[in-house]
Amino acid sequence: MANAENNERPLGIHDLRPARGANRAKIRKGRGEASKGKTAGRGTKGTKARTKVPHGFEGGQVPLQRRLPKLKGFSNALFKTTYQVVNLDKLSELFPEGGDVTVETLVARGAVRKNQPVKVLGTGDVSVALNVRAHAFSASAKDKITEAGGSVTEL
Repeated sequence: MANAENNERPLGIHDLRPARGANRAKIRKGRGEASKGKTAGRGTKGTKARTKVPHGFEGGQVPLQRRLPKLKGFSNALFKTTYQVVNLDKLSELFPEGGDVTVETLVARGAVRKNQPVKVLGTGDVSVALNVRAHAFSASAKDKITEAGGSVTEL
């Protein structure tokens, strides 16, 4: 009953307030001279202090989109042939008994995609005779296939 004697009431949740100075009002720039108006953080004069500056404006310098070339020109990259690559170790894995290796058999066994040129590269070794028909061969692949007793035919 000490509170009743001192005429104090209990502290309620509605009595809680932030400390004095903890909350400050947001500064509303550009809303009159009495409240941080005037230049509103843009400095004095100049293009950036004004409104309606076009996006990407470079102060009279020729803009980037006009400095870069409009057309790309000519390139032979569109006409290059990209080969499906098959290495000799993959061939020896797919054809352990030897025999004829064609693009169609490679497509059937999932080594390459259909309707695209195939190139055989010389990574790995071949121990059986393979008769390989493909669009291109590396020099080491040709040597290793012929040394194993096979043949090489370019399409």
